[in-house]
Amino acid sequence: MSKGKVVLAYSGGLDTSVILKWLIEEGYEVVAYIADVGQDEDFEAARAKALKVGAAKVYVEDLKEEFVTDYIFPAFKSQAVYEGRYLLGTSVARPIIAKRQIEIAEKEGAQFVSHGATGKGNDQVRFELSYYALKPDIKVLAPWKMEEFLTRFKGRSDMLNYADQYGIPVTATRKKPYSEDDNLLHISHEAGILEDPNAPCDEDVYSRTSHPEAWPNEPEIVTLTFKQGIPVKVEADGRSETNALALFQFLNELGSKHGIGRLDMVENRFVGIKSRGVYETPGGAILHNAHRDLEGLTLDREVMKLRDTMSLKVAELIYNGFWFSPEFELLMTFMDKAQETVNGEVRVQLYKGSAYPLARTSPNALYDPLQSSMDEEGGYDQKDAAGFIRINAVRLKNNTNVRGRAPALKNKAA
Repeated sequence: MSKGKVVLAYSGGLDTSVILKWLIEEGYEVVAYIADVGQDEDFEAARAKALKVGAAKVYVEDLKEEFVTDYIFPAFKSQAVYEGRYLLGTSVARPIIAKRQIEIAEKEGAQFVSHGATGKGNDQVRFELSYYALKPDIKVLAPWKMEEFLTRFKGRSDMLNYADQYGIPVTATRKKPYSEDDNLLHISHEAGILEDPNAPCDEDVYSRTSHPEAWPNEPEIVTLTFKQGIPVKVEADGRSETNALALFQFLNELGSKHGIGRLDMVENRFVGIKSRGVYETPGGAILHNAHRDLEGLTLDREVMKLRDTMSLKVAELIYNGFWFSPEFELLMTFMDKAQETVNGEVRVQLYKGSAYPLARTSPNALYDPLQSSMDEEGGYDQKDAAGFIRINAVRLKNNTNVRGRAPALKNKAA
């Protein structure tokens, strides 16, 4: 007798293929769900594989356009960067995958949803918080936190042996057991030899960006046009793209060619564990740099300070799995308001792994040439600065009068 119907987030890789077979063995009817978020995958082969392993039904959902417009672009216009470096390529993809999974569960009348994320990582949190936020009564089957599964599978070797036993084809091997997450925004590389933070990442691990020897010797200029912080046009080498998906794919092509967007870092997972990840985010790195540059021209100083403070929180919420939370919704309303004047164009030079903004223009520019010029007067009376400085010096003088000799001079005298 069936224990019920479960919608499994299925990638076709080692973990979810083994989990699919194991859930069937445990007595569940399994509906496999494959989310196309831009990964390099043969989806028809994955569908056939899921059916061969025993799935009752397979959904292959093309989420690329929605992923760009509703998840990537909002994150990037918020300048959300985790721990000052990570552009959140895996994190941003999880809420859209979970959202569609819940929609399928409701359509199928499934009582359960399942995923292949381990009990040590961030993805278990991202998926499950999203499930519960979207459908509070859903039941989650998370094999890597279930005793009966953990008893049978101690690690990847056991899973590979299980796959061999049941004739399940897998791409992971004992020689190169990397864990990779691939989507339109990035590809990540973890596990295997990369678990040693002191081991340099081999060049053959990188797959989204070209080999350094292939990076062009001539720079290339790309022009990005923004409207309220969202890119609406990309132009380079006589080609122009305005459709959101095509635009971002073009940025990826350009970034990949020039080796842009590589990152090797040790980060803090939400569960308290440090992990080493190698990331490639070619189009995202270009977009991030161009957008930040345009903000320098168009954002008020105090608005930028507030936005930068809130960006840290947005990045934390995305990384930790709180996309569908009331605080995230509130912060995105703030970001929408902050981005109203971020309109214009940025020219970026792509060269040898870097995306370097060269020039920018905007109808909302706060830059005044007369105020900034060293060569002519206008827009600003320099004599006013004397009073401004004296007012700001009041507390500094008072502090020194109360404490005696200025601390810096005391140290020098000592």
